[in-house]
Amino acid sequence: MSATRYTYLGPEGTFTEAALRTLPEAATRELVPMASVPAVLDAVRAGEASGAFVPVENSVEGAVTATSDELANGGPLMIYREVLLPISFALLVRPGTTLDDIKTVTSHPVAQPQVRKWLAAHLPEARWESAASNADGARLVQEGRFDGAFAGEFAAPIYQLEPLVTDIHDAANATTRFVLVGRPGRVSSPTGADKTSMVVWLPDDHPGALLELLQEFAVRGINLMRIESRPTGEGLGQYCFLIDCEGHLSERRVSEALMGLRRICPQVRFLGSYPRADHGAPTAIRPGTSDRDFSAAADWLSRCLDGRGEL
Repeated sequence: MSATRYTYLGPEGTFTEAALRTLPEAATRELVPMASVPAVLDAVRAGEASGAFVPVENSVEGAVTATSDELANGGPLMIYREVLLPISFALLVRPGTTLDDIKTVTSHPVAQPQVRKWLAAHLPEARWESAASNADGARLVQEGRFDGAFAGEFAAPIYQLEPLVTDIHDAANATTRFVLVGRPGRVSSPTGADKTSMVVWLPDDHPGALLELLQEFAVRGINLMRIESRPTGEGLGQYCFLIDCEGHLSERRVSEALMGLRRICPQVRFLGSYPRADHGAPTAIRPGTSDRDFSAAADWLSRCLDGRGEL
């Protein structure tokens, strides 16, 4: 395995690359762009890279389904870090282009809902076509196939373009979450402000099946940060659930919740415990769900079993 290589969703000039470069270790790694999320992750599975960096969700458009499906259905991988990147677009054009010259625009499909209102207000007649990525849209503009591309302003010099308009976004504070993924290994030490991710398959379709799954978290005071359903491909109505929750696998409440899920579900895939990127306050522990509470309960049960009774 190449311990000095990270793959990421390319080409050069994507928001994924910009987010990856915020990691301190990126300065000492060979960063290799690849054309698709499966290709990025398969490079790690094959031992060609030690880390893969991919988008997982956007605050406007929701989940990046290609990443969700690969993490759920591909060979096992683990999340080790996450990055939150504020997203703002620039309209990149060839030098000398004006707004009046723009008849066609392009970008990644996820970008369109984030600039739709701006387009309607400023370029209502422009025709939109999707590109493989925001940076690939910039490349197509450079080649003369489109008049403008919505991409990060930082992509302009890479493709010899100019930012005609900057800071374009329909939704204030739009943010994309990215994750650094590697082969399964030992989880990092808890920080007190952590997140745990997993994929869970329901045992069968019956009333209350999802409720039974959620109760494993609720009774242990665990807050869910995201739950997303994805089809398993085995037929209509067959779903798995990708779940992010507060807490770390080393905490009793989290580990027991995962054991509870494993008892009632045919498959549970652990995707990692890692520091939260929002730098929020330490996770609030509800009364009765701390490690000390679990230990005290176990000690009480032990006394009951061997006849010591109450203290």
